Amino acid sequence: MQSTAPTTPISKPMLWTGYVISALPVLMLLASAVMKFARPGFVVEGMEKHGYPETMLVGLGIVELACTVIYLIPQTSVLGAILLTGYLGGATATHVRVGELSQAFSGPILVGVLVWLGLFFRDPRDRTLIPLRRNL
Repeated sequence: MQSTAPTTPISKPMLWTGYVISALPVLMLLASAVMKFARPGFVVEGMEKHGYPETMLVGLGIVELACTVIYLIPQTSVLGAILLTGYLGGATATHVRVGELSQAFSGPILVGVLVWLGLFFRDPRDRTLIPLRRNL
């Protein structure tokens, strides 16, 4: 089945801007997943501080890695962005629950914005879903 949605050509600078913006959260999420698998002391302490047992590290790392890989595949990037939004929403809720409001907004929310902003720049179909209007 072919899509009937109109697509506009994308300029190379806009495409590369999208790739660069998308690379930032991907690198952060991959590093975070690796840390969950490696289990250094500060990660284990952070999990306990936030009320999660150490046994959840591998499961969270797998979910984080899977969502990031889905985001990296062009055909599934929107699904990956949706899944990452949910994952990062849980991280935000965790920070808010323990009273770390500044970390809640500077960490997972910023990564989530970068996920969608990168997708917005690199995929013209997404710009039709979230149009920026000049005249209201």
